[in-house]
Amino acid sequence: MIGLPRSVRVYLATEPADMRKGFDGLARLVEDQALDLYSGHLFVFISRRADRVKVLTWDRGGFVLYYKRLERGRFQRPVVAPDAPVATLDAGQLAMLLDGVDIARVRRNRAWSPRARAA
Repeated sequence: MIGLPRSVRVYLATEPADMRKGFDGLARLVEDQALDLYSGHLFVFISRRADRVKVLTWDRGGFVLYYKRLERGRFQRPVVAPDAPVATLDAGQLAMLLDGVDIARVRRNRAWSPRARAA
């Protein structure tokens, strides 16, 4: 699941979700944010107690729901703007989130890019 193509986006709901919601209830939350439910992107929801996470995606004619419960500890939500309804994660951040790593405490090296050539 974590070896995602760059074209797949990961959207994390910033508000806690009711984990009693199934496919249809979570799909409704995605549509409420005007996101394309059938795009193949991943939509991540964390419970109020932050000990459960659900990931919803569309795959070849049907929905897939990934559900994880931590036996100890909590999923750490990344820091986002207070008014943002969703946050965008990359595959590495999703992997860390699902492993229970506090993404806000992780320090990444600055990405290298070649210098622009003088014209």
